[in-house]
Amino acid sequence: MSSGFTGGAPDFYNSCGIGERSVSMNNNPQGPYRQQVPGNLLDPSNQIVQRRSDLSGKRSLTEFQAQHQQLQQPGIGLLLRSVKQRTYQHTSPISPLSPGEFPASIKPEIPSGRYGLPLLHQLRPQPISLGNNVMVPRNPNLSAATYPNFPQNRGAVQESEPESEKKIMNRLQELEKQLLDDDDADGEGDGVSVVTNSEWSEAIQNLISPNQKPISPSSSSSSTSSIASSVPICPKQSALEAASAICEGMLDAAMESLTRLIQVANARGNSEQRFAAYMASALKSRLKAAENPPTVAELNSKDHVMATQMLYDMSPCFKLGFMAANLAILETTSSELSSAANNKYHVLDFDIGQGGQYVNLVHALGALLNGKPTSLKITTLADPSNGGAADERSKVGEILSQLAERFGIALKFNVVARKFNELSRDSLGCEDDEVLVVNLAYKLYKMPDESVTTDNLRDELLRRVKSLQPRLVTVVEQDMNANTAPFSTRVSEACAYYGALFDSLDSTVSRDSSDRVRVEECLGRKLANSVACEGRDRVERCEVFGKWRARMGMAGFQPRLMSQHIADSMRSRVNSLQLGNPGFTVKEEAGGISFGWNGRTLTVASAWR
Repeated sequence: MSSGFTGGAPDFYNSCGIGERSVSMNNNPQGPYRQQVPGNLLDPSNQIVQRRSDLSGKRSLTEFQAQHQQLQQPGIGLLLRSVKQRTYQHTSPISPLSPGEFPASIKPEIPSGRYGLPLLHQLRPQPISLGNNVMVPRNPNLSAATYPNFPQNRGAVQESEPESEKKIMNRLQELEKQLLDDDDADGEGDGVSVVTNSEWSEAIQNLISPNQKPISPSSSSSSTSSIASSVPICPKQSALEAASAICEGMLDAAMESLTRLIQVANARGNSEQRFAAYMASALKSRLKAAENPPTVAELNSKDHVMATQMLYDMSPCFKLGFMAANLAILETTSSELSSAANNKYHVLDFDIGQGGQYVNLVHALGALLNGKPTSLKITTLADPSNGGAADERSKVGEILSQLAERFGIALKFNVVARKFNELSRDSLGCEDDEVLVVNLAYKLYKMPDESVTTDNLRDELLRRVKSLQPRLVTVVEQDMNANTAPFSTRVSEACAYYGALFDSLDSTVSRDSSDRVRVEECLGRKLANSVACEGRDRVERCEVFGKWRARMGMAGFQPRLMSQHIADSMRSRVNSLQLGNPGFTVKEEAGGISFGWNGRTLTVASAWR
């Protein structure tokens, strides 16, 4: 719509969006807003004209309509053009409606440079209307000049044909149909299209009525239940979910996860089902200790001790750990006693068990010395409060003595009924010309550390061993983070460790073997103690190899690297035990040798001095 002002300040306000608002707020006429600079802006003849008397600050509706009809005379209409709104860019990325679609008679005038006219149209030289059908062409010399700080005089977007109130209502109805996704035919005879950009119309239609079929609740629930029933239950995942619920105090959710675990548990099934059975029992003890008391005293029972020795013989990972320790002992002692006339070995073992490790040591020592006079002394400890323990260890000594005699080895077996903090070289009967070796195979993990008691028996034992000045200390331990780790972490570690251990047994021993059942019951007791117990009741406190290395270093020991010969010997032994099954692994790790199953390390053997 034309503003009714020609040049100068009125068009300046119009171009800034003020529209048909009067320059003056009262009836006092005011002078021009700014003097034009000759030769810079417009032709000198194009000066600011006097304000038209027919415009005032406030007008009645009759005056407004009369002026509106006068401005739409054919002569003035030649200066304007009909604007197709489809060709313009919308001002809003959200609404598909352009401001140009509203009739000029019911809206304030909007600058065409911001909304309606394309950029190329703005750059063309446009004639300037002085009113009363007088046209002044823009100075062609100034068409290329740009004034970034001075607004251009622009013509307003206006409809070419007058519209009645009926057409306005039709226009609004068509807009309403478009917004409501009505697919009726477009109006006819309109010079200005009311249909907006098709892409925006499709986007709005998709937002209002997306083409999605409703899903019935019955079909959804039935499909969900069928999928849930077809998905197999993962025992380890169920155990982890139960542990997480226990930590958060959500007992109902814990029982629900435990119920799923029990559904796949079977102590006589495959390795995964057997592990699930013992893990479920351990979590039951954690949830309801009164109904399912955890295992504490059973770990010291005779049946458990016997089953533990069977585990050491049955599992290649435990057995190879003993063998690696024996080879480290033989390498150290043979190099130091090669020039001596009489070879004297003294081995101190804090937990000799059934003596299975020393059966292999006697065989290896006899083959190495080849009839050379050798003296082997084995010393073990017995609890002074338990008189029967000394008798049991004496029986083990008799078996080893008979075996050593066949190889020409003079074996002396001693049982010392003392606590470890009372040990010294004199109490152990150490001689000056013998090589002392301390064997700590699967011993340290049962000693409580500073997290349990201020006595810190674990470090106290290592310091006592250091005071004996041994030539070598061998350490064989399980590799599992189950000492100071929180409950949920211990469950996760138990799932990984015992799951791999059960699986490895499945590859070496028949499922119908009664010995395997005893070994798995032993593992179940160890698992339950690690998961369900806390404080002093938790005896199973395994560490990862990195923590053992740090603790040995703090006690004053230095690592003695396992030789390549020991590593190669262990690999050849593994290859002979696998029988075509590549699950068992042997790796050299930070000076020690680790043994595992399918990438999971189970035991680590290391040597220290």
